Parts: sequence; C-alpha cells; structure tokens
Amino acid sequence: MGQRGAQAVFMPSKYVFPGGALDTGDYTEGHLSALCHHRLTLNTDPDLSPAALAGCTLRELDEETGLRLGPTAPLKFMFRAITPPGSPRRFDARFFLSDAAFVTGNPQDFSAAEDELSHLHWITLRKARHLDLPFITEVVLAEVAALLEGHDQPGVPFFDNSGPVPCFRRLV
Repeated sequence: MGQRGAQAVFMPSKYVFPGGALDTGDYTEGHLSALCHHRLTLNTDPDLSPAALAGCTLRELDEETGLRLGPTAPLKFMFRAITPPGSPRRFDARFFLSDAAFVTGNPQDFSAAEDELSHLHWITLRKARHLDLPFITEVVLAEVAALLEGHDQPGVPFFDNSGPVPCFRRLV
C-alpha cells in the first residue's frame, strides 16, 4: 500500500492500493482464469476488454510501486466499486489479487516507483486496518481477509453507485 499526497484532489493522505485509469495501450494475455475473464465482462461496457483491465493493473503496479509481476502471474478479480455521484473524482475500479511470490526482482525495492504514492510498503492486514483508509479500501481488505482464511467468494462483490440508489450485488 502507499499513501496519496496531502495535496491530492481525491482522497488526500489516504492509504490506497496502486491503481489508475485505463490507457489505450493496456493489454496483456495469460494472467486471468476463464472465470475471472467472464466476471470482468458482467455489468460493464461490452467494449471494455478483460485483457485491457489486466494490462492496466500490471502497468499501474509498475508505475506506482516499481514492482513487476512475472508473465505467468495469475490475477484474481476479487472486487469492483463505482464511486458515488458527487465525488470529486469518479471511478469504476476493479481490484485484483496476486501472490507476492510472482514479483520479479526484489519485492522490497520501490526505488523505480513514480511519485504518486509515498510510504510504499508491504503491511499485514491487521496493521493496514489502523491506517487512514478510504471506506471502500476497508471493505476490500475485509474481503481479502476472508479469502485468505479460505472462505468461498460466491461471486465478485460489486458496490455499484452508478445510479441514483447505491446497490450491492455479486458478479457471478
């Protein structure tokens, strides 16, 4: 996790996961299971490619942390959230997990990171809960904890604030 700058327009000083907007060139193959690929196509723009979302994930990880995942690193699509209307920045975020064992090079070396996030570090789930986190990050961390404890995930949780009434559902 890393901390956003105190002057950031959106979520200043909050600890967040690396991530960002999809770029035109984002695309990668081989990181998604058939089930994750399928779930990434649900309730979304049909022109939005799961391979582009995976490519964006890998690029943002590299840019914001300096870390890269190997070519066979599986990504698990495990959460989706759309920010509520009225937020200074709107996003439709997909959250992915991958085993840190797939990091190439030294997983403690953040020297190649760009300056969007500071205080980059690996942290236990328990300690992360004591950081200044956005609400949605707390919810995602609870889902990660459940997955790591071996609980089933009956579909990908989706906090949908795209309409006038917030909705929670699961993408199955």
